[in-house]
Amino acid sequence: MKTMGALIWEPGTRSGWSVEEIEIDPPKSREVKIKLAASGICHSDDHVDTGDIPLDWAPIIGGHEGAGIIEEVGPHVTGFEVGDHVVLSFMPACGHCEKCNVGLTNLCTMGAGVLGGFAPDGTHRIHARGQGVGPFSYLGTFSPYVVVNIDSCVKIGKDIPLDKAALIGCGVPTGWGSSVYAADVQLGETVVVIGTGGVGMNAVQGAVHKGAKNVIAVDPVEFKRDQAKKFGATHTVNDLTQAAELVSDMTGGQGADKVLITVDVAHGELLNPAQEMVCRGGTLVVTSAAPVTQRDVPFDLFTFAMSGKRLQGTLYGSTNARRDIPLIADMYRRGEFKLDELVTKTYELEQVNEAITDMREGKNIRGVIMYDL
Repeated sequence: MKTMGALIWEPGTRSGWSVEEIEIDPPKSREVKIKLAASGICHSDDHVDTGDIPLDWAPIIGGHEGAGIIEEVGPHVTGFEVGDHVVLSFMPACGHCEKCNVGLTNLCTMGAGVLGGFAPDGTHRIHARGQGVGPFSYLGTFSPYVVVNIDSCVKIGKDIPLDKAALIGCGVPTGWGSSVYAADVQLGETVVVIGTGGVGMNAVQGAVHKGAKNVIAVDPVEFKRDQAKKFGATHTVNDLTQAAELVSDMTGGQGADKVLITVDVAHGELLNPAQEMVCRGGTLVVTSAAPVTQRDVPFDLFTFAMSGKRLQGTLYGSTNARRDIPLIADMYRRGEFKLDELVTKTYELEQVNEAITDMREGKNIRGVIMYDL
């Protein structure tokens, strides 16, 4: 079928997204075709344009937060049927590799190839200008239709609004899980969240859900600091200096139990001031993507080790998509999770470059591309 999609033809050049006609093949074995309701706009999409995530192939169709309705099923599909409402997980889970077998589905072997430029079987489903197009994270939700492997699909209830459910595919569980699982926030703890965009705001929610006493949101953008209070932040500050002073005052100089880095790009100079806020025996969580070529990081390793601190990286917030996407959807259903409030502005697909600019400038918690169902 022919439809429209937003593509990058020259990764790493800041050339922007080209909205143009694409052709999508029918689903093959263990694949489904989905009509999307919406796609979230995530910094990870922008990283391929800026070069923070370098690619040696092109073109790429962006987008990895989406939800919609299955319109067609391919051969050997089990567990899904036409009419099912699904969220697309930005990390697939095959369910049978070593990592999946021990519950670490966010580290599924299949997921290691999400930026390889092909569908999981090594071929293309999307074509433009006579050549194959690589989908971001096997998905490519910057198009109203996608053909994806069922290992990237998670079924949800039909009462959950799909335009909000789209966000549960990446930013929501990544931030929420960073607090709930990676940091393992405990009742009564002091937590610092550095950066309160679409991921950081959900890290705030996760800390609140785990019963943190103090949740300090750090962001230079006043709009985001104000929004963080609505998501449960007890304190907000402009920068790390102010955060360090506040943490010292409220903990008697002991430091925060958990500090989470959820900024748009995790440059190396962030790590040491962040770890200096962590108490003895506490945990520093790095959720943000860093530039792939970054290797040198100033870090007081002696003090960090002698204080018994833990440095924890996390992909997808250490969540299990098949468990946690329905869980978050159910919490939303019960009024215990804020999704509507995450959406600052909606866009048409043709406005994707405007949406990316708004994200870069800190105008949105989450921008969402809307499609007609």
